Amino acid sequence: MAKKTGEKYEAIINAAVKVIARHGYHQAQVSKIAKEANVADGSIYLYFENKEDILISLFAEKMGKFVKMAEQKINEQTTVEEKLRTLVYMHFYQLAKDPDLAVVTQLELRQSDPLLRKKINEILKHYLQLIDKIIHLGIEEGTFSSDIDPLLARYMIFGTLDESVTNWLMKERKYDLLSNVEPILRLLLHGLKPA
Repeated sequence: MAKKTGEKYEAIINAAVKVIARHGYHQAQVSKIAKEANVADGSIYLYFENKEDILISLFAEKMGKFVKMAEQKINEQTTVEEKLRTLVYMHFYQLAKDPDLAVVTQLELRQSDPLLRKKINEILKHYLQLIDKIIHLGIEEGTFSSDIDPLLARYMIFGTLDESVTNWLMKERKYDLLSNVEPILRLLLHGLKPA
């Protein structure tokens, strides 16, 4: 059974992010990942079953840390508006500080096979539940309309953040992603109504 801890494990995960971002998932051979991680090719198989396992593990590892950190920061906020602002900020901050991870999550994960996408979606559920909590709290407190569809609201919030990061990547990161936090927050809170 592959072990999922330790310095070498972390080194392989971080190397995989760089190699996949640089070469694409399909061209990211295990040997390239091993070289980037400064480990022997065979060492990778002590930690991972195959390249697909590396991709799933890196997403689980990075997403898990992000959700934990985001949840902690969101829980420190008192109003729904502050919680939503923190969610938007944390989403952008996490990917802006690690553009290679942004490339992997926004572009490479979407080119994978359906079975792999299903596993990725399982990992993503924890993040979506975090969004759901904010939506339900907003409805309870009256910050959001009581007649909104929470699932549709989740799609809109996640979809807006997701597309914003993808656009930032496609425009070759020529602007500060964090400059979008306040405009997107206003759009999510007030829609398209005049201010």
